[in-house]
Amino acid sequence: MKYPAIAQVDAYWEGLRQGRLMPDRAEVDPRGLGTSLEYAFLMEHVAPGIARVRISGMHLRDLLGMEVRGMPLTAFFLPDARERIQKAVEAVVTAPQVADISLSGQRGIGRPALPARLFLAPLTNTEGRGTPRILACLESHGEIGRAPRRFSVDQVQMRRIVATAQPEPEDARETQPVQPGFSEPGATFRGGSQRPNLRLVQSDDDRD
Repeated sequence: MKYPAIAQVDAYWEGLRQGRLMPDRAEVDPRGLGTSLEYAFLMEHVAPGIARVRISGMHLRDLLGMEVRGMPLTAFFLPDARERIQKAVEAVVTAPQVADISLSGQRGIGRPALPARLFLAPLTNTEGRGTPRILACLESHGEIGRAPRRFSVDQVQMRRIVATAQPEPEDARETQPVQPGFSEPGATFRGGSQRPNLRLVQSDDDRD
């Protein structure tokens, strides 16, 4: 089964890093994510194996039937799958690696089969508190049915990241301003482009 949103986010992340280990969170522009924005989200790594959702596309809210900002990634998984997800999250931010995870939605009354895939890729974070960020994408196929829909893990594939570019001096790096629509609360947009018409879940209340 093909997952075009996963492929698009993966290609976008690879294009951003330009041979580095990983791109910076400030370089992520929603316009580059195109049609995958519905399924994409940003997470903050807050503790070993724990990442919480900061900004998400509407698809995540549809899966759980509620606002997901601030929730841990494990909220989307059945209890027996959470340890594998935590290990994948930790590998993504510490190795670092890219994770591509095959999922199956829990079935039951009003909950038909729901195959899905989860993509996780690391980002540096030179702004704010410096905690690592993760660019992620959760794409499912089929009718969501009765929410919440939680998943089991079928397979975890990790991809080693190889840096081919020489790192630039710290004072020579130029990062793009955080763009609207996928910006974290409190970020300032300094560009002149018009805000794209995107379906995103975002709150202006950031108490971090």
